[in-house]
Amino acid sequence: MFIGSFGIDSFVLLGGLLLICGVIVAKFSNRLGLPSLVLFILVGMIIGSDGLGIVYFDNANTAQLIGICALIIILFEGGMQTKWATVRSVAVPSLSLATLGVLLTSGIVGYSAYLIFNVTLLEGLLFGAIVGSTDAAAVFAVLKERNIKAKMGATLEAESGTNDPMAVFLTLSFIELISNDSSSIWGLIPSFFWQMGLGLIFGLILGKIASVSINRIKLESSGLYPIFSLAFALLAYSITQVAGGSGFLAVYVAALVIGNSELTYRYSIFQFNEGFAWMSQILMFIILGLLSFPGQLFTWDIIGSGLLLSLVLIFIARPIAVYLSTIGMKYTGKEKLFISWAGLRGAVPIVLATFPVVAGLENSQLFFNVVFFIVLTSTLLQGSTISYVAKKLHLTGPKKDTPHHSIELISIGKATAEMVQFQTNKDLDLVGKKLHEIEFPNEVTITAIVRDEELITPYGETEIKAGDFLYILVASKHEAKLKKILEKKKQPDVV
Repeated sequence: MFIGSFGIDSFVLLGGLLLICGVIVAKFSNRLGLPSLVLFILVGMIIGSDGLGIVYFDNANTAQLIGICALIIILFEGGMQTKWATVRSVAVPSLSLATLGVLLTSGIVGYSAYLIFNVTLLEGLLFGAIVGSTDAAAVFAVLKERNIKAKMGATLEAESGTNDPMAVFLTLSFIELISNDSSSIWGLIPSFFWQMGLGLIFGLILGKIASVSINRIKLESSGLYPIFSLAFALLAYSITQVAGGSGFLAVYVAALVIGNSELTYRYSIFQFNEGFAWMSQILMFIILGLLSFPGQLFTWDIIGSGLLLSLVLIFIARPIAVYLSTIGMKYTGKEKLFISWAGLRGAVPIVLATFPVVAGLENSQLFFNVVFFIVLTSTLLQGSTISYVAKKLHLTGPKKDTPHHSIELISIGKATAEMVQFQTNKDLDLVGKKLHEIEFPNEVTITAIVRDEELITPYGETEIKAGDFLYILVASKHEAKLKKILEKKKQPDVV
């Protein structure tokens, strides 16, 4: 172990260097045309025992714990960034993909694994369950900066945020069936509805409690609000799991409720969670890279079977699952093709692959190595070509705008003022008007306008144009009224 050889100080040094390396990797991943998570994994593999030998790590239990904690943070951040108005229009197909789609994918891949590896059918289906879901961390990271059409992005993000519970349920269920001969597959059906129902209910309740609590509690430091919000994510997962429900579903639902509520210190909360989610991704993928042994991974048996199953997953199982799950729904053939191609596998299958290892099942190490290889194949092949495929299928949208932020100036316990940043567009009623023509509430002041990257000092005769960034100082009690004025649409001309 690195700690035993060099001491705690050296281990802390290594941690700092790895985080710096992760940030630099994230910076240049787009230029290299590769998803950052692949590079994080490679960093872990390079410093691991089969690489430079700096760190020896083979503890599946620890990797599982780190992976679950990181996934909670990533799901929470992704859910908070998701707009309910956008998700609502794709809720039905997303849920269909997250349930029926995962079931179909798991079945096809599982039967293929049964034939390829000459294992029992239950072991093959366990393998299918492990790789059955798309990965929230991978999808959120890959789509975040790409100008994919809103409908496509919302479908993929909602699917990846809600299909983890199905994959976890199937994985644990097949482990139980393999380990316990007295277990029945029919007894799992009510368990599924119980877990999903509890996840939904607990997520809604805790999300609402969190939103109300964040707005009503008065803390001395603005830095405590993000920690307070994150505590509810951990609470949602743990309470739901203890009650026998799906903790991951509860976290995502709670995040949707919190993120779509009017929040005090919203900008601080969002910025903290975004940074924490990035750190979680970096550490999680590096740890998973450490857990792999390239000497075992890149053997001809693993490469051959891994490539074959990757082809089955990418070109057969996923497209069939997408097309059958969206029958009768308003998706074109090109849109279904893109959704099929964008079904990235990432951290979730690798974390789930540690469950059979921890349970001590036969062939668990073989499955872990093959799953790891499939994840690398999926992220390298699909993740690096998503923008290209979207462009070829004419499914790109406008460049993503900077979101509406609120930057709190002073702790709410001492003052109630906020600085709001808002970007205008041609459909808004205030565009084309001069500042003195707009009936802003008292205690509202436009302090600056940024137009075409130039700072403009506003005064009464300043005309607001489409694309302007407005920086507005507002008393918190008038923020809701200000928002209505800013977001009011132009009335259509009457002929």
